[in-house]
Amino acid sequence: MRLLHTMIRVGNLDRSIAFYTEVLGMRLLRRKDYPEGRFTNVFVGYGDEREHAVLELTHNWDTERYDLGSGYGHVAVEVDNAAQACERVRARGGKVTREAGPMKHGTTVIAFVEDPDGYKIEFIERGTQRAG
Repeated sequence: MRLLHTMIRVGNLDRSIAFYTEVLGMRLLRRKDYPEGRFTNVFVGYGDEREHAVLELTHNWDTERYDLGSGYGHVAVEVDNAAQACERVRARGGKVTREAGPMKHGTTVIAFVEDPDGYKIEFIERGTQRAG
């Protein structure tokens, strides 16, 4: 078994595609419209779906906004340097919600950014995370 994808619902598909591809540097892997169901699925990621887990962005054509709820946490992305990743996001118009630094009660360097729908993305700096 392996993890295939995580699905999130987005209110404005073009805005979300731009964020994940232009701000976070993912690739648009595939897109399919379902006119009878009035929704579109888009898959984005850093590598081919056959070998990498990806994000599925689902846009229901008649819904512009979602309540994120209290159960959702975040999507984690490994980066070489969390501070530099935050600067790239900020330079491309993205929102940094927690600057890079050690996590509370630990040494793993993390940061958080937010996508256009309010979903949190955690940057985890490579090499600072201890197994355990």
